[in-house]
Amino acid sequence: MTATTTTPNPPLLEVSNLRASVVDHELDQEILCGVNLTVRVGEIHALMGRNGSGKSTLSKVIAGHPSYVITAGSIRFQGRDLAELAPEERSRAGIFLGFQYPVEIPGVSNLEFLRVSTNARRIALGLEELDTFSFEDHLQQRLQLVQMDPSFLDRSLNEGFSGGEKKRNEILQMALLEPSLAILDETDSGLDIDALRIVAEGVNHLAGPNNATLLITHYQRLLEAVTPHFVHVMAHGRILRTAGPELAFELESKGYDWIDVEAGISSRADAIGEAEHELA
Repeated sequence: MTATTTTPNPPLLEVSNLRASVVDHELDQEILCGVNLTVRVGEIHALMGRNGSGKSTLSKVIAGHPSYVITAGSIRFQGRDLAELAPEERSRAGIFLGFQYPVEIPGVSNLEFLRVSTNARRIALGLEELDTFSFEDHLQQRLQLVQMDPSFLDRSLNEGFSGGEKKRNEILQMALLEPSLAILDETDSGLDIDALRIVAEGVNHLAGPNNATLLITHYQRLLEAVTPHFVHVMAHGRILRTAGPELAFELESKGYDWIDVEAGISSRADAIGEAEHELA
């Protein structure tokens, strides 16, 4: 009997020996110190680590945040070098970043923001734009997914929203944009049990065979609701360990110190944490 081999899904995101620093020369801090990560379609990855390990910086560098500069290595998305693309081009290409602290933008209608961004993504996919009425019909199905009151659509973007409402609005954006790669930076931060459940249900519903998700989190509780295929531990600006979902349970019970010991590292990345805080 011949053993069958499974061909792995094609890489969606390939991060190779990535090094990145803060553009502000006064900080003079390298935050990413040789990150390697491959995410394939159909996969859910979790990136864990202490504050200041470089997790949020990695997400921002992938998205094209202007406060960081790549000094070595590369990021390829669907085979294309992301260094060639501006942040808005990366978004239209299918990269979505859900922020840890979503920004309030007074005067910008939440509904209009969602409609314009959705149509920008549809144009990039070669689809027709949705007019106002068609978009509102399209939107209603997604509202049910995140259990959001439609009255929030008439308010300014995130203005006066609670932490949980902001995170639901992020998942609503994700549902409308249908990204190829969704990066959720500590989406579970500050959520109560009910809000966490709703957000997790949305993530599970939107994850599929043609996209991928990268969850950035400190805690195992999100991963009880969204089961990742791979868990990575980041420390000192690079990924030190990768395993299956069982690694999250091990971290919950043992903490992170043993990762440092195993890697032969004794000092914590306090300087990285300070630099990330400055740019949050």
